[in-house]
Amino acid sequence: MSEILLELQNLTKQFPMTQGLLFQQTVGAVKAVDGVSYRLGAGETLGLVGESGCGKSTTAKMILMLEKPTSGAILFRGQQIHSLSGKALQDYRRGVQAVFQDPYSSLNPRMRVGRLITEPLVVNTGMSRAQIDERLQQLLDLVGLSHRSAYLFPHEFSGGQRQRIAIARALALRPSLIILDEPVSALDVSIRAQIMNLLQDLQEEFGLSYLLIAHDLAAVLHLSTTIAVMYLGKIVEMGTSHALRTQPLHPYTQALFSAALPGHPDDQREEVIIEGEIPSPLNPPSGCRFHPRCPFAKPVCSQEEPALQRQADGQEVACHLY
Repeated sequence: MSEILLELQNLTKQFPMTQGLLFQQTVGAVKAVDGVSYRLGAGETLGLVGESGCGKSTTAKMILMLEKPTSGAILFRGQQIHSLSGKALQDYRRGVQAVFQDPYSSLNPRMRVGRLITEPLVVNTGMSRAQIDERLQQLLDLVGLSHRSAYLFPHEFSGGQRQRIAIARALALRPSLIILDEPVSALDVSIRAQIMNLLQDLQEEFGLSYLLIAHDLAAVLHLSTTIAVMYLGKIVEMGTSHALRTQPLHPYTQALFSAALPGHPDDQREEVIIEGEIPSPLNPPSGCRFHPRCPFAKPVCSQEEPALQRQADGQEVACHLY
């Protein structure tokens, strides 16, 4: 078992809902993330999947300290991140970086690429100009860009090249964890494999850990060591990439993977169809949150909320069928 780099303990995030203009009144709370727990080992990739609004990006924002949890804990190398201060907090911010979905909107269009990549070094380190320039050349080489790229602006690059720039910037401070928020979904299909292979090569070379958030199940299966499936703020199933690809247990996971394109044209899959819309997180269903849409729902599903339990094969699933 590798060192536990990141651990989430019963993490919850609620956003208050208010009404009224002058005299605002709290009328409820949106449960964006509700009791999420998982561990991420050093050098591993955890894929977080689920429909839009299930809480994936909110979880990432709390890890990046862009949102504060309502309750629960986030531990990085065993330390609670929201109790960090001073140098410990600075070290955490250097050790955890992010690559976002749209590389064009995450890069300042008025800055040349060289300055974009080296800005974290200027702000966070005491490196000399010569050391920064040397590091810039190393980073450009790592992501497969020419040294001339440093003098150009983001708009002079293709989407795939811009994502390489974003990856180089994320690597500048030598982080141990990179959060990948839909890193290939804005790219052409022909470019996606190149970026995924680049991420894999960098992980092997530097022992990076990734938290991968994506709708593209093919990308998640390709890159992830472990996959966690979220539905309405909760994890409903978690297991290895191989286990979820070959034998998903939860009906929601089965439906997700049956809707994805197969890895090979001859692969046969049993189609699982779920009907209806995702319920509102402001007023989630009682019992299992998936039961109004589940084709296998039983009476107990609407009354008791299933706990996430480990099965004999090591998979964890929150479902009364098991």
